[in-house]
Amino acid sequence: MRTIDDHRAEITALLAPLRASLGTESLPVSGESLAADPARCLRRVLAHDLVSPSSLPAFDNSQMDGYAVRAADLAAATADSPVSLPVASRVAAGDVFGTHTPGTATPIMTGAGLPDGADAVVQIEKAVPPVFPDTSSSSRVAFVEPVAAGTFVRSAGSDVREGEVLLAAGTVLGPAQFGVVAGTGAVQVEVRRRIRVLLVSTGHEIRDAGTVLAPGQIFDANTVSLTAALLGAGCEVVARPCRSDDADDLLDVIWNEADVDLLVTVGGVSAGAREVVRDALGPLGVEFMKVAMQPGGPQGFGRIEVGVEGAATLPVVCLPGNPVSALVSFEAFLRPALLETLGAEPLRETRRAPSAEAFDSPPNHHQLRRGVLDPDGRLRLRGGPSSHLLHSYAESTVLVHVPVGITRVAEGDELDFWRIDG
Repeated sequence: MRTIDDHRAEITALLAPLRASLGTESLPVSGESLAADPARCLRRVLAHDLVSPSSLPAFDNSQMDGYAVRAADLAAATADSPVSLPVASRVAAGDVFGTHTPGTATPIMTGAGLPDGADAVVQIEKAVPPVFPDTSSSSRVAFVEPVAAGTFVRSAGSDVREGEVLLAAGTVLGPAQFGVVAGTGAVQVEVRRRIRVLLVSTGHEIRDAGTVLAPGQIFDANTVSLTAALLGAGCEVVARPCRSDDADDLLDVIWNEADVDLLVTVGGVSAGAREVVRDALGPLGVEFMKVAMQPGGPQGFGRIEVGVEGAATLPVVCLPGNPVSALVSFEAFLRPALLETLGAEPLRETRRAPSAEAFDSPPNHHQLRRGVLDPDGRLRLRGGPSSHLLHSYAESTVLVHVPVGITRVAEGDELDFWRIDG
């Protein structure tokens, strides 16, 4: 049996040609556009390095409410011999900066541009008195200690300078990324087109929630869970379950929706008597194999000919049908391959923590157990290793790795894990 890393490399290579064919699209950046079409904006991946069109901050500004001063004017200030300065006109955020007169103190609000001639800001709490004077009065303010030049001043370009790379290609756009793009004045970004996925959950027994089940039938959890997983990886999904174990029925579903970038099937990949995905796609060139992992051993992948007289080929990834096996397989193979195709960081960060309990693991399989990270930093499992325990997966925030060759994990043993709650 192949390893998890071997199979991930195969799936990544299968999807790699998509990267050149996906192309890009312009995505508007504004609060209105995000609110009007949130689905279009979620989990988008930057296609090229984005060069900043302006500096952030665009000008020197105050980090605090206080007084803009020249540091040299307060050099001799002490508690016993305060420096008293006349108060100049107040500067608020959005005001024209103006010019600071040496030997004065300019009341300034957070975010306001530093007046020309000032080089530091003293917090209002350190002024005597620690309140701003009435704007109509002629007042003085005292300072009891020196201030260094640059104190509480946000220097122009201290975050990013005009012409520098603002965000690198492959960045997944989230709240902070959209915010910094808008903050530089950019109105749109180039993102990779979403990978369009045909998702086909299979099984004579599956039915939609809300229907009345006959004996032997089950509700279709895989279509919903894998749709959510694919959307979370930035894909566009066409979900078309096949509620039949007949190969021709499955092929009809596929041919009717073949105008996609990728076909993902769920179920029908084991060695049983009625394995519809094997029966339908095996003769078309899709390979089926086992990976040394638990859960999720049975897998399949390949390319099938589609279009007029097989003018094009469609990559196919076949996942096992048990709900936990399907989701774990998605995490181990398909999610990283999709993200790498889009140019984003493919793998979840691997962290390490001690196990909160002892448990067994099969010697010849890489076991992926579901669990949580306790407040004390220990890994605690949720449910057993069986691939049908979807509720335990739903309660989990981590996937715990137990490598091949380890048959017994003791309490306190250090294990690798992935966070799956984000």
